[in-house]
Amino acid sequence: MAEPIKIGAYFCNGCGLGDRLNMGVLENIAKREGRATLTKQHDFLCSQSGIDMIKEDIAVEGDDSINRVAIMGCSRRSKMEAFTFGAMPVSRGNLREAVIWVRPDTDEAKETTDEMAADYVRMACAEAKFLKPAESSGQQSLNKRILIVGGGITGMTAAIEISKAGYEACIVEKAGSLGGATGQFWKRVPHKAPYADPEETGVSEMAAAIEADSNITVHLNSTVTKTSGAPGRFSADITTESGGTSTDNFGAILQSSGFKAFDASILTEFAYGKTPDVVDQAGLEKLAIEANGGPIKRPSDGKEITSVAFVQCAGQRSEKEGHLSYCSGSCCSTSIKQAMYFKDQNTDIDTTVIYTDLRTPGVAGEDFYRSGQKKGVLFTKGEVNEVVPGSDSHTVKMKDLILDEDTEMDVDLVVLATGQIANSGVDIEAPAPAEGETSVAVESILNLDYRQGKDLPHLVHGFADSHFICFPYETRRTGIYTAGPVRRPMDIKQAMEDATGAAMKTIQVVENAGKGMAAHPRSGDLSFPTFRKEGCTQCKRCTVECPFGAIDEDDEGYPQYNESRCRRCGTCMGACPVRIISFENYSVDTVGQQLKIVDIPDEFDEKPRILTLACENDAYPALDMAAANGEEHSAFNRIIPVRCLGSVNVIWVTDAMNSGYDGVILMGCQKGENYQCHFVKGSEMAHIRMSKIDDTLTTLNLEKERVATYEVAITDVKRAPELINEMAKTIEKIGMSPFKF
Repeated sequence: MAEPIKIGAYFCNGCGLGDRLNMGVLENIAKREGRATLTKQHDFLCSQSGIDMIKEDIAVEGDDSINRVAIMGCSRRSKMEAFTFGAMPVSRGNLREAVIWVRPDTDEAKETTDEMAADYVRMACAEAKFLKPAESSGQQSLNKRILIVGGGITGMTAAIEISKAGYEACIVEKAGSLGGATGQFWKRVPHKAPYADPEETGVSEMAAAIEADSNITVHLNSTVTKTSGAPGRFSADITTESGGTSTDNFGAILQSSGFKAFDASILTEFAYGKTPDVVDQAGLEKLAIEANGGPIKRPSDGKEITSVAFVQCAGQRSEKEGHLSYCSGSCCSTSIKQAMYFKDQNTDIDTTVIYTDLRTPGVAGEDFYRSGQKKGVLFTKGEVNEVVPGSDSHTVKMKDLILDEDTEMDVDLVVLATGQIANSGVDIEAPAPAEGETSVAVESILNLDYRQGKDLPHLVHGFADSHFICFPYETRRTGIYTAGPVRRPMDIKQAMEDATGAAMKTIQVVENAGKGMAAHPRSGDLSFPTFRKEGCTQCKRCTVECPFGAIDEDDEGYPQYNESRCRRCGTCMGACPVRIISFENYSVDTVGQQLKIVDIPDEFDEKPRILTLACENDAYPALDMAAANGEEHSAFNRIIPVRCLGSVNVIWVTDAMNSGYDGVILMGCQKGENYQCHFVKGSEMAHIRMSKIDDTLTTLNLEKERVATYEVAITDVKRAPELINEMAKTIEKIGMSPFKF
């Protein structure tokens, strides 16, 4: 027999709540309608005495015990740690941000303010009834070894930082030595004051430190030929160039596979490939290494170079087919560095950097640029149209953007700043080539044994999937992180900083996986999706729509959930047409019962009801901040936060309309290429589902204007409440729902 549900409902009088609301009346509602076993008030629930009071009640055993807690006070986004009591299920009734802060303190507004407060008390108690204690499955193990794929400057930095933190790192590098692209540089852009001259790369010193570190293992001339598993229990096959394979286990994976240079052979107008005296930046580094501090020689005839032109944005920042539309960020600083090679090593040389926009980001940028000027590097704002090879020198034809006239110069060597292309592996979301089309085979980096594909999904321009605002290192494969130029274009300094951040994320996921907790963004969540097998139709929608590849299929075709991969977003729950998927602390019922328990006045009261399902990561905090800023919204609105708009099941909308709500608003994150959704595709999936809601409304003989879906950013502090008020005006115009009869 299931343990009876005993709710302890606690009411806070702080922050003006006790002055605006009759807590005695709200206590009675919690007892009478919410079936709360225990109700108490406190002047400041979040104070130590308030927390202690709740803890004392939780500790009581026997008939007077409680097994659910409902906090009636501030937003669930506030005081989260204070109101966490181990595995005890906790619901929150938002009386501050959702009630008193969005309503004027007037006699005219008091009635509707009290009605709002009463509903949020009912909703908190309803949610509490259907919450279950979330506990670890106990099947996890702590694996403190981290796999790093790529031994360039990013991977080396990450390994060192991981070792410093007391964890083990294993580097897999396909080349015969560590260092990656940086290892092929003569020198690097300075990273220490006064930022005047190029510095040693430091690769050899880092390699020596790694070799001496017992916490770091290195596999050279090796690749990862198979990856399976999940955070805390990844399995990787590491295969050497000679064909030998070993299998090892890891807690997390960091992909630092770097970049490959843009193919300059595409730039036929610049004569690359027609003469050896037109090189890219990597080619110039080879010449500098060969010179070894002496004069740099011309490839074609070995003569000392006396004039050189650097062409910036070669094949970059261009919308031409085959070119890169973005800026690679590091090219300008690299050209200044290489121009200094010539100034330091070649006597009496002319060096010209031809640019459209000169960009030198970072601490060193401006100082390094000025140092180049002092050494005599000439900077010319121009656009190069053509390089014409000659027998002795080569003509650079350009438009001078300052003088607005065509001009040209003869030089011994031309250096093209061609930019970075992420070495991300197979684009698993790329459409298959049409019949008769040829495609270039791409080497897989991770060779994932996932049904969704071998590698990480690509973001814009082919960089490994992540988002620079919300989660810079996370990918759609939980426990696998990216860092360095595989994530976005960057220089050495930025790559090293990136590696440090990503290393810390791998450690976090390792620790969380060992405890059965979720990774970002619901870090620490112990809940886990479950489903009723007897109700499953094997439609596979949950499997396909999961943004993180956390669901496979068993031998019988039923969904098979991977606890460690799951981010607890609930997208599978929203996708399920038969509503059999749920979490202990978030389910169809925890939301469905909240919307059903709201008091729906009949049509004669002229008090409409609006339901707002708001994403807890963007829309809900935007509404909280709007309230804090004094932005009012309709008294007829009731807000239920959802983990992600992707978790919204269409049945909630249908239930709301059938219950007599006059309008429903869904507020999710920005979708598309520049998505803001913390769960990547959740908002997008919700928009797809809700695009079909018109058919349901037509079936119910309801106007389609009664349901609206919006993209709301966390910064939409003024817009979010305005959307609610607009819905209130729409309802006033089209009339009350006929389901109020």
